[in-house]
Amino acid sequence: MHNTDPQSIRKRLEAERQELLHDAKTTAEERGVVVLDQTAVGRLSRMDALQNQAMQVETERRREIELKRIEAALKRLDSNDYGFCVSCGEAIQAKRLDMDPATPVCIDCAHKAE
Repeated sequence: MHNTDPQSIRKRLEAERQELLHDAKTTAEERGVVVLDQTAVGRLSRMDALQNQAMQVETERRREIELKRIEAALKRLDSNDYGFCVSCGEAIQAKRLDMDPATPVCIDCAHKAE
């Protein structure tokens, strides 16, 4: 069921943004520098810590991309362009917007981009 009420869409996008920002704040320490003091930790523990840090950095990169998508969707809401494909200008299917309210393109343009 598609809700076309701009206020409902805005609330949903803002809630998603707040959740992403909260997650970023919560995991900030895990993305920090890994201390490579061999006397403090064994080699495998350091390797695990480095792998965990790399995963957290990648997660943060993806989080930043999603935040940019949400910000762009909010700007489209403000300019009354929300719900229209940024590539072709056609209306984005309601079902697609329900699945991802930050999506900028219709299904046809998304397939062309792949």
